[in-house]
Amino acid sequence: MDTNAKLYQDLERVLITREEIHEAVKKLGQQITKDYAGKEPLMVCILKGAVMFYNDLIREIDLPITMEFMAISSYGNSTKTSGVVNIRKDMDVDITGRDIIIVEDIVDSGMTLSYLKKVLETRNAASISIATLLNKPARRRVDLDVEYYCFNIPDAFVVGYGLDYAEKYRNLPDIGVLHPRIYTNET
Repeated sequence: MDTNAKLYQDLERVLITREEIHEAVKKLGQQITKDYAGKEPLMVCILKGAVMFYNDLIREIDLPITMEFMAISSYGNSTKTSGVVNIRKDMDVDITGRDIIIVEDIVDSGMTLSYLKKVLETRNAASISIATLLNKPARRRVDLDVEYYCFNIPDAFVVGYGLDYAEKYRNLPDIGVLHPRIYTNET
């Protein structure tokens, strides 16, 4: 997609280019391959936002993996978490004794993933780690270890490469800061 495309006009700026994303995802895949050598991790994609990152990441992991998907919501069409976590689609497999890597697009307040980790811990996984494309520590509201991330980002509302605002902008190949004029009329 050309950066002159209409969707780019809603951005204040491009924060991370598609080339930077590609290199960071490749490096992260190599690190996970090293850390999980001899294991067969269950890679859990958090729908919908993490799909692009997940697809690219698993292709960079040189291990036998299993794929699984969950849909979780705490944002709705807002730029801020509601604090209420809803599991909309659960995994279809038993995770007892498995090494789980939760793959998320962004860790912001940490509330959603903190809740999810607690839920998965009750299912007797051998280990649970988080791999995220974007880490936003300035917004963290809970103590949460994020074992793997590609980028630490500032406190800005970002879209692209799977991240959305009101289900739009997911198809941008770069990550950009959404212009506040797009979302300032929130109720």
